[in-house]
Amino acid sequence: MTSETLTTELERYRIGPRIKALRLKKKLGLVQLSQHTGLSTAMLSKIERGQLFPTLPTLLRIALVFGVDLDHFFNKGGPRIAVTRKSERVRLPIPAGTTPPSYVFESLDYPLPERKMEGFLADFPEGASSSEPHQHGVEEIVYVLVGTLCVTVDGEVTTLQEGDAISFDSGAVHSYEREGEGPCKAIVVTVS
Repeated sequence: MTSETLTTELERYRIGPRIKALRLKKKLGLVQLSQHTGLSTAMLSKIERGQLFPTLPTLLRIALVFGVDLDHFFNKGGPRIAVTRKSERVRLPIPAGTTPPSYVFESLDYPLPERKMEGFLADFPEGASSSEPHQHGVEEIVYVLVGTLCVTVDGEVTTLQEGDAISFDSGAVHSYEREGEGPCKAIVVTVS
């Protein structure tokens, strides 16, 4: 039996309601969740109602069904916030090993778990060639901070100056190429 202090602390995480919310979002009944996890419907019902706290292996079985990390259950609610300090940004030269790379992405939001979009500061170095045509995700927006950037989407070239933005279906083949001299930087946000 769990002590009153432990029960109070565990209840703050609202694990049961989080499981129920995931189940309802996926439109699964308790019987279906039971089939996917190998756990009894009675046990799952008690967990969802906060009458039983799952062990970590049990919680992991449930998390795997929904494709979430265990972290999903241990954040105490409230807004999801992650701060990325300038000195902590992850720099990704694209393509790796090329000097100079076509561009360097610095992740602005990598610490935020389960994010639906990704933000990058993109630096397009002088002397860099056009990026390889690529496609990914659902949508993308590019906002030019400084310089001139040509964005090609599905064969159509758009030239952007400082302060200009373009948004497009990133499932379409696209590429970037800096134009002119001096720095060229943009904010790039992608939605998966």
